[in-house]
Amino acid sequence: MVELKDVSVTYSSGVDALEHINLKINDGDFVFVVGASGAGKSTLIKLLLKEIDATSGTVTVNGYQLGHLKKRQIPELRRTIGIVFQDFRLISKMTVYENIAFVLRVIDAPRKYIRKRVPYVISLVGLQAKANSYPTELSGGEMQRVAIARALVNDPALIIADEPTGNIDPELSYEIVDLLRSINMQGTTVMMVTHEHELVRRFGGRIINITEGQIVFDDIMEGSDDEFLEELEISRISENLENPENLYHES
Repeated sequence: MVELKDVSVTYSSGVDALEHINLKINDGDFVFVVGASGAGKSTLIKLLLKEIDATSGTVTVNGYQLGHLKKRQIPELRRTIGIVFQDFRLISKMTVYENIAFVLRVIDAPRKYIRKRVPYVISLVGLQAKANSYPTELSGGEMQRVAIARALVNDPALIIADEPTGNIDPELSYEIVDLLRSINMQGTTVMMVTHEHELVRRFGGRIINITEGQIVFDDIMEGSDDEFLEELEISRISENLENPENLYHES
């Protein structure tokens, strides 16, 4: 769960980036956060990642009250959050498999778990045939799918997708949102930050609009295309989730 109570952020330059924000995102929600450049979207993300602190108010993310969080607990918090960046941030000298596995290796996950979890997540994003490919051999849409898999591999409670469709073709943007929605349907909370209003109009759902550091709209809107998931995608994901060997977890 994400909860902000009367949160304001004022930078040292005197800029009021967020002003008296009250926001609650429940476990399992999918929300679009929209707003123009400079509206406060990036500040909100930095706040949730504990990259910056609130000037006033309280911020709670996945059970952590960030104002009381000790420095040594910050990595623990961030392991509960998966981040999808607009510019992919893949390691060029690593294959798809290695880029995703790297996330688990840096936290010393057991090798057996990595060997089970990484192929499973690759299958979720539909890149089985590209597991041994390098980023330079992938399309923009495929690279973004790798970025999503990397965000998902540590089984986070929350995925924050920061302009995930900004560097791909418009027709591929729908596929990326479809993928994020399908992941959300399996229980992961997703917050997608975007300035692409056409995507929001098509998919609908909960829309949070930030303008000049304030939430000016927070409501559910009906999308223009409710059939946003192909039946094959739903069937494939459901089958994988029901398959015990695909859901190996090391205790």
